Order: sequence, then structure tokens, then C-alpha cells
Amino acid sequence: MPNLNALIGSRICHDLINPLGAISNGFELLGLAGVAEGPEMNLVGDSVENATARLKFLRLAFGAASADQLVSRTEILGTLEAIARGGRLSYSWNVSGSTSRRDARVALLSMMCVETALPMGGDITVDYDGDTWTIQTQHDRLNLDPALWVPLSKNICPEELTPAQVHFGVLPEMSAEASRILSLSHGADWVKIQF
Repeated sequence: MPNLNALIGSRICHDLINPLGAISNGFELLGLAGVAEGPEMNLVGDSVENATARLKFLRLAFGAASADQLVSRTEILGTLEAIARGGRLSYSWNVSGSTSRRDARVALLSMMCVETALPMGGDITVDYDGDTWTIQTQHDRLNLDPALWVPLSKNICPEELTPAQVHFGVLPEMSAEASRILSLSHGADWVKIQF
């Protein structure tokens, strides 16, 4: 049976990305005509770019992924750079070349979990040595909610989640679909997810 949640995520992102692309194209045409100038238009342009990048990220993190599907390093880097622009988070994607879409999905969901632990912002690093993925951060003000992180350390879904925490529930399922086992470690000022 197909993963209906992933298919729904893909469909929603697909249906929203097309109108955002049209807005972006229209905005670009206004710029070429000399109409799109000033701080207000810059704000609109930045907002459209960020929303488009966020949707691409969510499509990769929550969307359907077949076993043979790949995602390019360029696509992931471009998406992460656009999301980080002007924000409190930065990302270091230290993965060369294209990667399995399923592994990328697990990495992005892991990044979302690590983001949750960084209420003040910070840098999230993703490394892949050809066998093991490592997603980590170090910050003196981490917020590791045991209700979320303890179940994750056991590769299970937390009993209660808010919409802002849904990635903690999806990550164990998607890592199993990718034939990966999550490993979690942390200290007072760092957290690391490996698979």
C-alpha cells in the first residue's frame, strides 16, 4: 500500500508551488519593467522566495520518495540557502553529489528535529561518509524536550505531538522506509542524530 501521508504531502506542495512560481515570475516581469522597486517590493520578493524554498524543503522532507529516486546536491543547497537567508538558522550540507531521495528525506526530517532544539537559532551540520549520516548542532541554549527526544531515541513516535512537532512522529517511519536505524546522542550543549 502506498504511503498516503507522503503522497498527500507531495500533492499539497505541488499544488502550492505552481502559484508561487507564477507570482515569482510576475514579480520578475515587474522588475524588468522597472515597476518592482523599493522596500515594499523587496519584502514581497523575499517572501515569495522564502515561501517557495520552504515548500521545496517540505516536499523533500514529507513527500513521496521511491527507492531509486535521487535528489541533487545543488537542489538541496539552493533550498537550504534560500531558507536560511535572513533567518536565525544556518545549514552546512557536507554531502557531495546526488543522494537517495529517501536518505535525503530522513536527513531533512532530522534537521527539523534539531531545529526544534534551537529556539535561539544556530548552525546545523549534515555530514555523510558514504555509510553513515550525521546531523548535529552545538549551542549553549539547547532545548531538548524529553517528551519528543526520548521516543525518537527509541525510533518510535511520541504519544502527543503538535503540528509544529509532526516531524518527530514522521522521522521514525521514514527512516524505517529508507531501511535506516536512527541513533541519537546529546550532551548539555550538543545533539546528534545518526542513521
